[in-house]
Amino acid sequence: MIDAKKFGKVAVLMGGSSSEREISLLSGNGVLAALKERGVDAYAFDPAIQSLWDLPIEKFDRVFIALHGRFGEDGTVQGVLETLKMPYTGSGVMASALAMDKWRAKLIWQATGIPTPRFHLLTPQSDFTRVLDDLRLPLIVKPAREGSSIGVTKVVTAADLPAAFDLAYKLDPLVIAEEFIAGQELTATVIGDEALPLIRIEAPEGRYDYANKYFTDVVRYHCPSGIRADLEDEIRAATLKAFRVLGCHGWGRADLMLRPDGHYSFLEVNTSPGMTSHSLVPMAARAVGMSYPDLCVRILSLARCEQ
Repeated sequence: MIDAKKFGKVAVLMGGSSSEREISLLSGNGVLAALKERGVDAYAFDPAIQSLWDLPIEKFDRVFIALHGRFGEDGTVQGVLETLKMPYTGSGVMASALAMDKWRAKLIWQATGIPTPRFHLLTPQSDFTRVLDDLRLPLIVKPAREGSSIGVTKVVTAADLPAAFDLAYKLDPLVIAEEFIAGQELTATVIGDEALPLIRIEAPEGRYDYANKYFTDVVRYHCPSGIRADLEDEIRAATLKAFRVLGCHGWGRADLMLRPDGHYSFLEVNTSPGMTSHSLVPMAARAVGMSYPDLCVRILSLARCEQ
């Protein structure tokens, strides 16, 4: 049991100005209600409306970050909170920035032996024919610093690649083309020093996109995942390594693909994952007997400053 009073006055950062604002408000309001249920003196705080510099003026002691995407999950907010010397949930400045940048995260994983799909960085000057020859169809094109599958396209014909690039490029000048991995989609939650049981995601026609993630009930989630116990243990250990090599701490979620032959590849790490009714972290927590309110309190207890 944790004494809720020790947290002091807590700001739940939600909303913000990213393209994931709508989801952040759902996450933040869920977290806020859960913390209050457990007796935490918590309040909503929207950085799109209020200045972060008001946090010490309003006598907040600790921050739960329920922001998603840029200007919330990319190290910018974390930098302000470090300057204010205010403990906050999730990873620090460097790890948040690296995890948000899928291109640089993949470079680090490549260098440290973490399996990740092959990829190319795309620019307006890229030779798309060379990219297609190397990665083969189908392939995935996505903005490197967006989340919730925003701007992601599965390219199935060569003629589709320019339009897929243009869509991603409008959202982020950093665009990657990634080898398409056919197989099972898995997600692994990290809380503290533990990787929770894997969740296997079964989406219609493999379309685990923005709408199916948050606004439909057509996706099936399997936890236990149903994969071999020894393979799940291996993936959970690899998840901790993938998490730590980016410098992440506190909590987060890694997404990966499992091929039919048992090989797996990490796609990304989310350092401030969704906490909505459809979200995966609460689902994994339930598998180990942790309720949503207790999960929120546990995450809050891990809040810290790096400096």
